[in-house]
Amino acid sequence: MPIRIPTTVRNAACDTVVDLLDAGAGAATIEVRSGAQPATANDAASGTVLCTFTLADPAFGAATAGSAALAGTPRATTGSAAGTAGWFRAKDSAGNTVFDGSVSATGGGGDLQLNTTTISVGVAVEITSGSVTMPAG
Repeated sequence: MPIRIPTTVRNAACDTVVDLLDAGAGAATIEVRSGAQPATANDAASGTVLCTFTLADPAFGAATAGSAALAGTPRATTGSAAGTAGWFRAKDSAGNTVFDGSVSATGGGGDLQLNTTTISVGVAVEITSGSVTMPAG
């Protein structure tokens, strides 16, 4: 039988993960990158950094039903390189990796949803929504 966890534990686990982004003196960041997401968040980042978002501090709201929503959306930045967004890496203010996730256009179901996945240098890019969800088991 698989392990199953109740909603209160899912919420606590989710809050613990997203709270790691708020460690340190500054705001966390999200790097949107091209290419395929590495096999684990322990692996070196792959692809090109297409744009970097500075997050609100705190970065996420409290978890509900095992999921925490990115605070302060929409969030905007401009492209620093051209390419197609493939995945993202979230880092605390010291640059430590906290988690990776999928990217899609708005409505596409990614962990991070952007107004467009086609990034161009100097052109505005916007996070329309983002979330972290802990599995129920």
